[in-house]
Amino acid sequence: MKPNHKGTAQIFENPYLERLTKTHIAVPISIFIIIAIGLIIYGFMNGFLNVLSALGLFLVGWLIFSLIEYMAHRHVFHMETDTPIKKNIQYTFHGNHHDYPKDKDRLAMPPIVSLFIASFLFFTFKLIFGQFVFGIVAGLLFGYALYLFVHYAVHAYAPPKNFLKTLWIHHSIHHYKDPNRAYGVSSPLWDWVFGTMPERKK
Repeated sequence: MKPNHKGTAQIFENPYLERLTKTHIAVPISIFIIIAIGLIIYGFMNGFLNVLSALGLFLVGWLIFSLIEYMAHRHVFHMETDTPIKKNIQYTFHGNHHDYPKDKDRLAMPPIVSLFIASFLFFTFKLIFGQFVFGIVAGLLFGYALYLFVHYAVHAYAPPKNFLKTLWIHHSIHHYKDPNRAYGVSSPLWDWVFGTMPERKK
C-alpha cells in the first residue's frame, strides 16, 4: 500500500483493543520525562549521584538509547516478513505507520506499553550498572522522550528553516524514497556509523 497522508489503519476488530493502540503524543513524553527527573532526584537524595556523575551517566544513557532506537527500527520494525506471523507483528508495530504516516494518534506506543518498557529497562540496567542506573536510565528515557517528540514533529509540522531541517529530510527519505536507509529519527549518528545514510546524488 502506498503511504496515505490521511486516514488510519484498522489493527484490531475489537473497538476497545483498537482504542488502546492510539495515544496522544504528550502522554508518553510526559511519562518518560517525569520518570527521568524522578530518577535523577532519587539518585541525588540517596547519594548515588553527584553533579558530575549524573551528567556523565545521563549522556551515556542518551547515547545508549540512540543505538537502541536505530537497532529496533532497523532490525525489529523492519524485520523480514517471511511468515504470516512476522508480517502481522511488523504491520501492527510499524507497517501501519508507513501506510499512514500522518496518523498522529499512532506516532507513539500506548501509555501502558510505555510504562512497561520504562520498568523493564530500569530493572535490566540495574542488574548491569547497579547504582549508576539512576543516571543512565534517566538519560535513556530522556532520549526516548526526545525521539517521540522529534518523530511527532517531523510528521505533524513543516520543517524549520534552520539546521534541524536535516531531521525532517532524513526521515522523509526513509518514508518516501528508501525504507532501507535513514533509520535514525532523533539523530543520523548510527546511520553514519553502520552505513545506512541515504546516498547523495552525484
